[in-house]
Amino acid sequence: MDQKELAFFRDALNKNLDEILQKGQETIEDMTESGETYADPADRATAESDRAFTLRLRDRERKLIKKIQKAIKRIDDGDFGYCVACGDDISIARLKARPVTTLCIACKSKQEEEEQNRGE
Repeated sequence: MDQKELAFFRDALNKNLDEILQKGQETIEDMTESGETYADPADRATAESDRAFTLRLRDRERKLIKKIQKAIKRIDDGDFGYCVACGDDISIARLKARPVTTLCIACKSKQEEEEQNRGE
């Protein structure tokens, strides 16, 4: 992979990271500022459900942050774009779709098949 492609992926990963961090900050601000009280239990339940959903999303994004940071480190180390299982190149199309991936299509398919066979 050439330097131009690596710069593209580094920029994309950094933008994604910034967006996630911004959403997280907005969520914190919304939850600390919102001192709403609800007279209707149904409204309170809906608000709690919405908060729980938002927190689940942020938790998933927290996990994605770690993957993004590892991908940026792989770019720095010169390991980005190589499958950790077989060592082959990961296609640019796959990296554009999922830049944090560490497996090529063949190895990921094999992994998913093994998981399905185990019932995971």
